[in-house]
Amino acid sequence: MSDAASLVPHRVYAALAAVAVLALVGLASVWSVRPPAAHEASESAFSADRAFATVKSMATEPHPVGSAAQDRVRDYLVSTLRGLGLSPEVQDTVSIEGGELSSSAGGAGLAHVRNVVTVIPGTASTGRIFLVAHTDSVQVGPGGNDDAAGTAAVIETARALLKSPRLRNDVVLVLTDGEEACLCGAKAFVDQHPLAKNGGIALNLEARGSTGPAIMFETAKDNRALIDVYAHAPKPVGTSFAVEIYRLLPNDTDFTAFREAGFTGLNAAYIDGAAVYHAPTDLPSAMNLDSLQHHGDNALAVTRELGDRDLSKLAAKDDATYFPAPGLLVRYPGELVWPLAILALIAVLVLGGLARRRGLTTGRRLAVGAVVTLLPIIVAPVLGQAFWTVLKLIRPEYAAMPIDPYRPGWYRLAVLALTAAVVFGWYAWFHRSRRVGPAALAIAGLGWLAVLGVALAAFMPGGSYLGALPALAGASAAIVALLVPHRQRGQNRRNGRWWRVPAITAGAAVAVIVLLPAVVMLFPALGMPMAGAGAFLAVLLGLALLPVIEMIHPAPGGQRGLDALRARRRGAAPTLVALLAVVVCTAAGLSADRFDARHPALTHLMYALDADTGTAQWLSEEPVVQKWTSQYVSGGPHEVNATLPAFGPEELRTGKAEAAALPAPKLTLESDTRSGDTRVLKLRLQPQRPVRLTSLHVQAGVTVTEATVEGRPVKPAPPIKDDPWGFGFVFHGPPAAGVEVTLTVKATGPVKFRAMDGSDGLTALPGFHARPTGVGIVGSHSSELLAVAKTYTL
Repeated sequence: MSDAASLVPHRVYAALAAVAVLALVGLASVWSVRPPAAHEASESAFSADRAFATVKSMATEPHPVGSAAQDRVRDYLVSTLRGLGLSPEVQDTVSIEGGELSSSAGGAGLAHVRNVVTVIPGTASTGRIFLVAHTDSVQVGPGGNDDAAGTAAVIETARALLKSPRLRNDVVLVLTDGEEACLCGAKAFVDQHPLAKNGGIALNLEARGSTGPAIMFETAKDNRALIDVYAHAPKPVGTSFAVEIYRLLPNDTDFTAFREAGFTGLNAAYIDGAAVYHAPTDLPSAMNLDSLQHHGDNALAVTRELGDRDLSKLAAKDDATYFPAPGLLVRYPGELVWPLAILALIAVLVLGGLARRRGLTTGRRLAVGAVVTLLPIIVAPVLGQAFWTVLKLIRPEYAAMPIDPYRPGWYRLAVLALTAAVVFGWYAWFHRSRRVGPAALAIAGLGWLAVLGVALAAFMPGGSYLGALPALAGASAAIVALLVPHRQRGQNRRNGRWWRVPAITAGAAVAVIVLLPAVVMLFPALGMPMAGAGAFLAVLLGLALLPVIEMIHPAPGGQRGLDALRARRRGAAPTLVALLAVVVCTAAGLSADRFDARHPALTHLMYALDADTGTAQWLSEEPVVQKWTSQYVSGGPHEVNATLPAFGPEELRTGKAEAAALPAPKLTLESDTRSGDTRVLKLRLQPQRPVRLTSLHVQAGVTVTEATVEGRPVKPAPPIKDDPWGFGFVFHGPPAAGVEVTLTVKATGPVKFRAMDGSDGLTALPGFHARPTGVGIVGSHSSELLAVAKTYTL
């Protein structure tokens, strides 16, 4: 363990050897989560170049659900699939699901969707494999990555399968519509399509950025058997910790609809380069073809592996723990999570007792060490968050970046350097302290890792390995380092001390393999606004490496006068180097990540016209008002649901706007059947201009007992406290003839309704000034929304 290093001859050479080995292990670990290079491929293999042709054809313009551009995309996909010799069908239907805009209003989201579905029949199918991707984009971006990449990967995978011997099992291609609006296409397929009747295995392909590895970030429950299949992919990248985190988040993809319908399966996406997410800059030219290659290689390999198995026997009763390592996906059954966590804790306790017996530390020192080791665990994440706050002060435009800057690499390195400075500085201060010492610090570091492993085993089992495995490996290595030379005599004992270096290095290498890929994947997953999370994982790695860090510090004790001063200076050197790296990386980041026409500063703006009063207002959801947006909105955010119930309790910044001559949506009462205190109202909600969505809300206090929208039953949601409006829905891609609505309400008198519709584009509005070069549109489902609302009493 840490003090053992001071007994090894040629301490400096031992330290250099350990650091060199760990550096190589670190490089291999980082490589394990990098996408493979795009390459030429045979007819039966996946080719990113061939798939990219589909991306370029799809992502020429924004194509949200219901738009003419989406019709063109669908026609292109149908023609392409027919060219492969398949027989695609278009599932044309209305579906309901909770979407981002509608769910915020406490209502329901619906859409008229047109999914493209086709089957590659198997020779003797034991079940179905569903390759899923969505074909629509958001209203302001062309969707080059999200999700033309997924759709292109599905089509190229199908082409490669058709050039190979037929699989045993059916493969169903499900290219959905309306994902961005409300997940309605996927919901329509699992609820209404006959091919979905018996369930199956869904492989969903997504993208939330423009680069990085294709990470398998979500699974259905009891995933152990599927993880064994996924491990056969050419380069499997995924971690059970990511699955645990995603299960806690409110985010959804098409995979949600399949999972909730009882399908099992895997959900994969590349997520780095997220500044283009949902934005106009999500162009084909922004895509890293290596990421597309990785997406396709893994999808094709997993489909083939599943395609020749007996799917009726592919089942498990627990989740696997898994994580990437150089050359493989490490995995073990969920039933081992608790034994490993407890074993790690026991190993640390045994190490502490052994160190006391050897006179390397005392119980009091271990107790103090446990307390002071909390300092870097707390301080580094706090400083990581503070670092992002400082960056936003230097460059206020970063406040509008939803996930990451365009080029976050240098900033991530700065956070890691800042974390290293905290760990080095803390260790340099306390390892020479007589009240603590290096042995107590090293054991305490492993102890907190073991405690984390136990805590995660209880609450997030798939993440327990992050603490348990480094603690178990580090403690076991330290025990070996202490026992081997102790059981030898004379020259053999002196030679035995050399075993301490490889033992300690091996324990540290396990920590690098386990934790470094998690750090690399966590930064793009959560983005710089959550830099503290990356710093936290980096601290855990630093604690696991304390025995090696001790090797590069002067041995404590024995120095006086000038020698002591020199030792302190040498001990401070790693901290100073790390601090210098923080400054250099920050400066490099600020220099590299500048805003320009291809990488614009992001802004958010909407316009709403109240047809009742003839007044209008600008609206923005920016957390900090940007310079360009400040000419339209000001003041603090506040709720606008009194006049715009489709936005629910969301708080927006507002500003007065000139009223435009725009027609409001028309609400017509087609029939009114009364029985006692009940009215059955048949309504038609019809936009009077080309729109992307329309909504209808009923006044608060009026109970809606039954509702159907375009023939689909809609379950009324419980009322939201203090909301001026009750039951409501948002319909995406409404037909020109309008939306037919039937409501059964408890009311005898007049009922008030609020109708709204929304189109996209603000450039023709009075008072709007075009964005200058270097200023762009943020990726949001409400960016550039032009809403018109009107109240009706029927």
